[in-house]
Amino acid sequence: MTTEADLQAFLEIATEAALAGGAILQQFWGKLDTIQEKRPGDLVTAADQAAEAAILAVIRRHFPQHQILAEESGHLGNPDSPYLWAIDPLDGTTNYAHQYPFSATSIALLIHEQPQVGVVFDPFHQELFRAATGLGATRNRQPMHVSQTKSLSDSLLVTGFAYDRRETPDNNYAEFCHFTHLTQGVRRGGSASIDLAYVACGCLDGYWERGLSPWDIAAGIVLVQEAGGRVTAYDQSPQQLRSGRLLATNGRIHTALSQELIQIKPLVWDPPVFNAQDQT
Repeated sequence: MTTEADLQAFLEIATEAALAGGAILQQFWGKLDTIQEKRPGDLVTAADQAAEAAILAVIRRHFPQHQILAEESGHLGNPDSPYLWAIDPLDGTTNYAHQYPFSATSIALLIHEQPQVGVVFDPFHQELFRAATGLGATRNRQPMHVSQTKSLSDSLLVTGFAYDRRETPDNNYAEFCHFTHLTQGVRRGGSASIDLAYVACGCLDGYWERGLSPWDIAAGIVLVQEAGGRVTAYDQSPQQLRSGRLLATNGRIHTALSQELIQIKPLVWDPPVFNAQDQT
């Protein structure tokens, strides 16, 4: 059985690891020699790799018996352990590569496959978001809570677009346009962990996205839930971490956002066909 004291200890180690990773990101800022592409639109840099190494060193030093799921290294450690660390050393690599300062380190601990501890650290704005089940959520160690917004028309939302958006009609374009008309605005930050942290602290009222990996959202899920918000699948059924889809809100607009979201039809877009005669 995991006690409150255990969760507090896990939270402190997750914080240590997140700060270590964030320090590496600051060191590499503006100094990248090469940027690689794992797949179209999915970048990786030396900063990702170095930050992950620093994070792994902290986790392994304290919990060598735990298993790890890290974005760059994959599955590591004891596969039979009920404790799984989900690590994204640099969430927002495209932003980072372009020196757009909206990126973070995201670290979560899952216990029996349920996110229980989450830390998101934005080293460029020196913002540290922390939460653990039953312990509440904080922003720079001060309590944080979701917003009080009650209607979609008064809300500010955020979303993102997956790497495969060019190849699939399930690309979030229609949803983006739909909610832009229904709300006060829809933002696209480019870092799922920060998006969730901003829902948790009340800067944003809701977030939805597809094409996500567990390390993108596990920490943010804990933040939102402990800050008083709600996280589910699009249809309000229990959220499945490996589904790649997530709906997170302040709770007050959750049903309305879900009802709109599940009835939106994909935007079918046929790219123009290039014809040499067009240039004559």
